[in-house]
Amino acid sequence: MSTETVTIEKLGTQGDGIASDAGGPVYVPFSLPGETVAIARVKSHGTIMSIATPSPERQEPPCRHFGPDGVNGTCGGCTLQHLADGPYRAFKRQLVVDALKLKGLMPDVAEIVPARPGERRRVVFAARKTEKDMLIGFNQAESHHIVAIEECPISSVGIVTRLPAIKAIAAALATSAEPFRIAVLETRSGLDIAVDEIRKLPDPQRRKAIETVLGLRGIARVTLNGEILVEPAKPIVDFGGVEVSPPAGGFAQATKPAEEAMAELVLAHAGKAKRIADLFAGAGTFSLRLARIGRVHAVEAEAAALAALDQAARKTQGLKPVSVEKRDLFRRPLMTQELKPYDMVVFDPPRAGAEFQCKELARSGVKKIAAVSCNPLTLARDLAILVEGGYRITKVTPIDQFLWTSHVEAVATLEK
Repeated sequence: MSTETVTIEKLGTQGDGIASDAGGPVYVPFSLPGETVAIARVKSHGTIMSIATPSPERQEPPCRHFGPDGVNGTCGGCTLQHLADGPYRAFKRQLVVDALKLKGLMPDVAEIVPARPGERRRVVFAARKTEKDMLIGFNQAESHHIVAIEECPISSVGIVTRLPAIKAIAAALATSAEPFRIAVLETRSGLDIAVDEIRKLPDPQRRKAIETVLGLRGIARVTLNGEILVEPAKPIVDFGGVEVSPPAGGFAQATKPAEEAMAELVLAHAGKAKRIADLFAGAGTFSLRLARIGRVHAVEAEAAALAALDQAARKTQGLKPVSVEKRDLFRRPLMTQELKPYDMVVFDPPRAGAEFQCKELARSGVKKIAAVSCNPLTLARDLAILVEGGYRITKVTPIDQFLWTSHVEAVATLEK
């Protein structure tokens, strides 16, 4: 380890400040461009010791768990609370612009749809039982150390006010001092809590854990390693006026405002489309909204998510027909011939993107495509494939769903 003074030149894609010297780039978390900082350096990583020249864009972090003055934050949930709102939003939009430029794409990129405190309805906590207490919080960056939290400005009031209940459930389920994971989704009927990485419970502990949950208010369901432990109320989420009971531990957009912004962009692009394919459909975030304007074929690999979508479509009046297909689109993308019936396709894949599916789409005659992505790099790759196949990008809209992090979503619309 060495101590040295460096000047930060820019922010990297993960939100770390970057300085450079003869030995190459030095990555300094919690620093900002223009700052002169004294660091303790280990290879290419620097830890701030002091800031000689703070940036005018530096702000007081809103959360006590982030770290003193936004330097060397302890909680690993956020990385950019020390950056003022305007520069922060510009940074995230630029991540999308730069990723597209790397593939030679320079479409119209809108201003980012902002995220605000208190919007997160889905949070994943780390937990561990100690001799004295039950720790609930987030892993410190690049560490297995759990920072126990008492507040969380990104999370919804419904989650924050029930932290004691989540802690009680974790304590009732813990079987050892090994860390485990708690995914919490706020639904209309209460919290949907999925606990993973815990060994099988002895029957007496299982019964006591169920009693603990039943004695708490505002808990809809608790699952353990994918199996329902207890379900006082069916968890319900709303997709554009359609009620869906999501599968245990299933994927849901992290914030309702971001989901609605994405859906609004997709529906506006769909226009009066009559036949729509929704690929990587999940539990119906887009399918069930699109079914109000046209026939929808929803394709998804996860059987439980697809079953939730199908059940919601069947029990909701006023929707056009919705068909479902269980299919791994990474292994078996919809082929060009299969895409012929559709005048609109929307796809929302995991971070790996939809490369093989886009190669088939590029050869198709589908008039409109909406691409939803949580990874600007794979989105750029997929869009480049479609552009080469004759599509024109009409607009790209970045969406901030993970406040004070470097993660950014985007919706791209294309026409042929």
